[in-house]
Amino acid sequence: MSHEGLEFLQRRTVRVLTAGQVLSGFGLGSTLSIGALLAEHISGTAAWSGAAATFSTLGAAAWAIPLSRIAYSLGRRKALATGAAFAISGAGLVILAAATMQLWILLVALFLLGAGSATGLQARFAATDLPSSRPKGRDLSTVVWATTFGAVIGPNLFGPGEILGNALGLPEMTGPFLITIAAQTAATLTFWFGLRPDPLLVAMQADPEAVKQAGKRSFGAAIKTLRAHPRAAYSVLAISLSHMVMVSVMSMTPVHMKDHGATLVLVGFTISLHIAGMYAFSPIFGWLSDRIGKLPTILLGQAILVIALLVSGFGSEDQTLISIGLFLIGLGWSAATVSGSAMLAETVPLDQKTNVQGVSDMMMMLAGAFGGAVAGNILALVKFVGLNLASLVPVVIVVLATAVISSRASKRV
Repeated sequence: MSHEGLEFLQRRTVRVLTAGQVLSGFGLGSTLSIGALLAEHISGTAAWSGAAATFSTLGAAAWAIPLSRIAYSLGRRKALATGAAFAISGAGLVILAAATMQLWILLVALFLLGAGSATGLQARFAATDLPSSRPKGRDLSTVVWATTFGAVIGPNLFGPGEILGNALGLPEMTGPFLITIAAQTAATLTFWFGLRPDPLLVAMQADPEAVKQAGKRSFGAAIKTLRAHPRAAYSVLAISLSHMVMVSVMSMTPVHMKDHGATLVLVGFTISLHIAGMYAFSPIFGWLSDRIGKLPTILLGQAILVIALLVSGFGSEDQTLISIGLFLIGLGWSAATVSGSAMLAETVPLDQKTNVQGVSDMMMMLAGAFGGAVAGNILALVKFVGLNLASLVPVVIVVLATAVISSRASKRV
């Protein structure tokens, strides 16, 4: 394919991925919060409410590698469509779980819905497949930015979804999952018909020697590749630990605010601000990663996280400061995730790209699951200020790793 053809295909690929992300976001925007309510309703105890986020996160981690292998073998088009299709089946099982009052069906459904999150994560990498002259950070961040629409608007569709569900005689709280099914179906069709020709397959055709020399695609092979490419390993570390910080504080903020008298409206507004920080400003960080470099942008993200944790922690008795802190945590996460993902995309060989990307997404989700799991205990032991200060530890690790990588780079020069 000619240079002009590659440039045109790259622009179209980014547009298709952006549209698919918008639709996917609408479908998944409210599923976790409603899933938590359904888990409590079906089990009869609040102890199971946290299982919604746990099983969905574990699902995203578990589906990351299989979907990456589908991408390498069959292309991004089929991988992304497959992930969205699994999310559709998960939404359908949620309705079945509520109808039969079976908790195990709900947990399986949430695990399948995790494939939707894994699809969203893979979509950002799909924006960097083609050997185009367009800045990778900008295109990747555009796809991440598209998530803003669904993530912010999706939760507000709970009411219309319930009205639709009641009109159709569906079990309580399952109406919004009809919107999930419709949105994920639209996303599946967008990926299936829009990603033609497939960007990853075109990239492989452009570099047949790399494909011919391809090794095994396994977890072990990915780790071997990361060892051989320290900057790629560093990017996985930065993405995973930044995600851990974000999930740890974000997951406990509603609990802390509610215990200190905040209304649900204020809690919801704070979470919306946080989500806006995560996604709405990603194009700025994509531009910065292309302009000043990936390492400086990741370091900027860590600096924002430090400020955020100090504001949120020492302002733990002030609802306004908590809201500002959580917004800044979203910004820091965005800077680290966008620039780290762009660095990973440009430092891994083509024959191992999807394999390592899958492992990166898995590590990111597992780090978030671990952070969310231990955050409750930390909150109980040292309160909200202690949780924020403890969350500085992963940030310090990333900063130290940045210093090591920068030192190695300067020595090579």
